[in-house]
Amino acid sequence: MKQVAIKSTVDMPQKIETIEKEVMDLKVSVLKKLAPTDKKVISLKGILRNVDITEEDITSAKKSL
Repeated sequence: MKQVAIKSTVDMPQKIETIEKEVMDLKVSVLKKLAPTDKKVISLKGILRNVDITEEDITSAKKSL
């Protein structure tokens, strides 16, 4: 961030506007990074149809972690 000495109270509003613009630019940058990509979400619903998961399967899976 730029460091600028304030010479008088007249410069204060301009400095505040500059800071507000920098904050908005930062906000836009962060939101762009957090925005979801255009990749299509693949549904896994029904992928395990007619599959029986037993307690033994669950225990084995927990142990593998």
